[in-house]
Parts: sequence; structure tokens; C-alpha cells
Amino acid sequence: MTQHGSDDDEDDFPEWEDRIKANVAGEVRRRRKEMGWSAQDLADQCERLGHPIPRNVIANMESGRRASLPLVDVMALAAALETYPVYLIFPVGYVDQTQELPFQDLVPTWDALRRFTGEQEVPGYGAGLVPDFEAHASLVRTALAALDEEEQARFAVKTATSRAQQEEAERKRTTYADQAISAKYNLRHLRRDLRDDGATPPDLPPALNDVDPPEADANANATPEESL
Repeated sequence: MTQHGSDDDEDDFPEWEDRIKANVAGEVRRRRKEMGWSAQDLADQCERLGHPIPRNVIANMESGRRASLPLVDVMALAAALETYPVYLIFPVGYVDQTQELPFQDLVPTWDALRRFTGEQEVPGYGAGLVPDFEAHASLVRTALAALDEEEQARFAVKTATSRAQQEEAERKRTTYADQAISAKYNLRHLRRDLRDDGATPPDLPPALNDVDPPEADANANATPEESL
């Protein structure tokens, strides 16, 4: 159903915009009723969140009479309805197909959502620093898990009732300690690369406060054991 031709241009853009607004309006109405709220209840909750949206504006949006739908309203409505903005735009399971851009065919709403969030890659599209932040989160999880396992193994070493148990516990403690050091070493370099790109790395949990030393470059060429 790809639409072409200059005679249809004026109608294509409003059709796409109206479709997206209808997606949001329908899901806001469905979610609101699911929660047992009136339009006034939703308006009150938006006001409590710091972004007032009057009851009549919500009513006009749900009935399709509202001319525009600012992104900030979508964000506030999603928070008020305890859901995510993308789920209002692409209501998976409630709208079978939607249009991602003007002049494009209808596609399954599920596919549109996955492309919108970047879960489904689009050739040629840039992901920015998202992969780096995902790698950062993975390294943090690995480091924290290794530190926790190391602590448990350390306790097992102290409470072992035989030499064999003590040696096995010590072997595990060393393994987990090495895993923690490796993850923190990789974290340090990833965070340095992010800063070199002009980005601000995510905050670290207190257990990993040694990843960013006071003099970040002092041990740039040190081994993991020497620098952590």
C-alpha cells in the first residue's frame, strides 16, 4: 500500500500523523479504563507529575479532536498510566499494523516498535553510544557478580573443615577474583574511551569505586593486577 504521487502528498502526511495520534489516543483510553480512571483522574495524575494536561485536552485527544500531540505530553501520559511512551505510540496487540513514516506500507506494529527502540537493527542506521553503554552495563553486572562470589568463596575458605575444602574454596576465590579484575579492567578502558569521545560514562556502584582512580592515566599501561 505504498503511496506515491504529488497529488496525494497533502493527504499522506496527515494520514500518517493521524494514524500515530490514533494509536496513542486509543492506548491512552484503553489503559485509563483498565486502571478504572476517568479523564479527570488522568489529568490529576499528570498534574501531580508536574506536567498538567487538562481533562478537556485528554478528552479531545481520545476522541480525535486534538490537532497536535506533543512528545512531552506522550511522556507524561505514559508515566501517569504507568507504562512506557513507546507502548503508547506502538500498542502491540491492540493495533495490528501501523505506518512508520509517510509514503510507507503498513507494517506489523511489533516490527515497528522493535525498530523504534533499536532492538531490530536497520542497515545503515547508527546506534550512537548505545552499544557501549550496553557493554558497560554487562561488565558492571559481571564485576559485581564476581565480587559477590569471591566474598562467598573467601568465607568458605575461613570456614572449611578440611584441607581439601579449603583448597577448593581458595581455588574458586582466586578464579572469581580474576574475573572481577578482568571486568573492572575492561570497564576502566571502556569508560576512558567514552570520555575520549566526549561522552559521560554511567555512574558506578560503590563496590566498583576503584575502577576510576584519581589519576586515571597513571596506570594506563599497567597490567590488570597492578592497576586494580
